[in-house]
Amino acid sequence: MKSIFEPTALAELTERLQGLQANTKALWGKMNAAQMCLHCYKTFEVANGSIKEKRLFIGRILGPMFKASFYNDKPWPKNTHTSPNYIIHQQPAFEEEKAKLLSIMRNFALAGEAGCTTHPNPFYGAITPEQYGKGMYKHIDHHLKQFGL
Repeated sequence: MKSIFEPTALAELTERLQGLQANTKALWGKMNAAQMCLHCYKTFEVANGSIKEKRLFIGRILGPMFKASFYNDKPWPKNTHTSPNYIIHQQPAFEEEKAKLLSIMRNFALAGEAGCTTHPNPFYGAITPEQYGKGMYKHIDHHLKQFGL
């Protein structure tokens, strides 16, 4: 799996994200482009430690069994379950959310492994910086594919 910490991977994700438009239709799922950008932004806030959520009870039980799926080479299936904390119900402003996502993604990648939180992930528990690099790449890649990018 590629890592967002690799300059070529970051450049690829950035270029693909630049192609996203407000009216780009999702190939699956319920989110529109603006909601997807905000959803992804929130996951970077967890990865960089800006948000520190409590461990979920279900995560303590199931997290260890699914942890490798966060960062391994196997693609996530379409319509993968999303924690309620990351479901976006409001209709955010697309250009603002896209710019915020590009900024936090770039800052996270440039900070490298040192920029990863040591706080346990609410579902998976302890995640190493290497795993975060791969997992964050995989997450953005999944959603860009959702929008045909």
